Amino acid sequence: MGFLLRLPLIVILGGIGALAMVVPGLYAHALDSHKIGSIFLGAAGLFVILAAILGLATADRPEGPRARSVLLTMLGTMVLLPAMLAVPFAMALPDTGFFNAWWEMISCLTTTGATLYSADLLPAPLHLWRAMVGWLGGLFMLVAAIALLAPLRVGGFEIMSSPYGRSERFERLPRSAEGPDALAPLTHPAFQTELADPAHRVMRAGRVVLPVYAGLTLLMWTLLLMLGETGLVALSRAMGTLSTSGISPVAGPAGQGSGIAGEVVIFLFLIPALSRRFWPGGGELKASESWIEDPELRMAAGVVLLVSVLLFARHFAGAIGVSPTGAKGVLDTLDSAASAAWGGIFNGLSYLTTTGWNSVEWQGARNWSGLSSPGLMLAGLAMMGGGVATTAGGVKLLRVYALARHSERELERIVHPASVGGGGLMARRLRREGAYLAFIFFMLFASSIAVTVMLISLQRIEFDSATILSIAALTNTGPLAGAIPLTPTFQGSAGMAGAPWAGWAGLPGLTKAVLAGAMVVGRVETLAILALVSPEYWRR
Repeated sequence: MGFLLRLPLIVILGGIGALAMVVPGLYAHALDSHKIGSIFLGAAGLFVILAAILGLATADRPEGPRARSVLLTMLGTMVLLPAMLAVPFAMALPDTGFFNAWWEMISCLTTTGATLYSADLLPAPLHLWRAMVGWLGGLFMLVAAIALLAPLRVGGFEIMSSPYGRSERFERLPRSAEGPDALAPLTHPAFQTELADPAHRVMRAGRVVLPVYAGLTLLMWTLLLMLGETGLVALSRAMGTLSTSGISPVAGPAGQGSGIAGEVVIFLFLIPALSRRFWPGGGELKASESWIEDPELRMAAGVVLLVSVLLFARHFAGAIGVSPTGAKGVLDTLDSAASAAWGGIFNGLSYLTTTGWNSVEWQGARNWSGLSSPGLMLAGLAMMGGGVATTAGGVKLLRVYALARHSERELERIVHPASVGGGGLMARRLRREGAYLAFIFFMLFASSIAVTVMLISLQRIEFDSATILSIAALTNTGPLAGAIPLTPTFQGSAGMAGAPWAGWAGLPGLTKAVLAGAMVVGRVETLAILALVSPEYWRR
């Protein structure tokens, strides 16, 4: 263990990725796909040896600035590690090309879940490999949130973290907290000590998070098997749910094999993506001591309920004129209404957590009312995102909550200029520093969408399609492109398994590269990327 802690974090992660290749290799041999199995096992052996060589060469290297190395590790993991993970995938599909395989692995590792390949044309071991890479990407983000992002006060931790090195929940704020200079720089000694030994922090956090993450995955897998799903589909659904990657070996709704009961299970296991407090190490983000008063959970419940009510009301209004008459017609209408309500609730939570799975009743609601469901509402949910420091993407609920509280306070001051805002110290922090930082992030996120749309539009792709693809990439919600009909201005194939219907496989190579970069930016977050390109940051 002591030797591992001296290694660069990227080397450790590379070794873990190499060992993970053994699983689809053995699975392929069990299915008598010996060629694919040999490819994965051979790649596993090769990269394990390579990781060992790199480890011996870099074990005693001099260390650079901690903050810089942490952010570079995050960025390198999302860009370089997929190149290694893509090798067996490209060798198993020789006609697809290495670039497309690398793009696919970036999509999986960032938990985006966008795919270039039709589900029915990929071999089962490759489906398993895609699900495993997405699962490992979700685990890495949970661990990185505690070990890497929290000390840097990025990734959402800047909203709630104390700049004074102590808890402020039950203490009086110093006078310096009232001014704009309250936030200490990263060079402050208090943060330099927290940034020490990032590899040690990752290993320690991994030992805490992994048992819970793997245990929930195993439990969900077992429940889906009991409900009638096949082994691979159930495992992929479990991995795709806990990691919010939305990766599945079959096309279609989430409950097509297990029905409504399976969707209920998926719904329950999506809830941990709404708040960090469901996971070990989430104490830094507790805005309240009560689960009921948790701002992220309350906002998520309100948003999902509001979206569900709006969708139900829209479909109900459309169904009035087409519903059958008589007693049987009334019963059929009530049954269709209940199914449509469930479809709205499930899809609301699915896209809010940036998973992107549709309910079996999502299409049923359309058939009931004769109206199409507003896909832009799903895009709005994906942009809002899930909980801070979870596997979900998007702006994050806590940032939206901070902006909402600040707006509420400003409206209150307009109506009652002499009023005093209450709610305690934590509420004041959210309305002041938290809202300020959330607004900065929101503007950066909006700017990222604008830049991505501009770059994509240079390839003569329709504006609406470019916008949806950009939002899907930056929010790490790949299935969003398939849920919203895109303008068919591009055609093509990534090989024998091309899927132009989703809008990904038929895109030009440059556009795919731009979207791959957007996935990385959405996963690492814009603030960290800007820190890396800042000259002040490199002069430290």
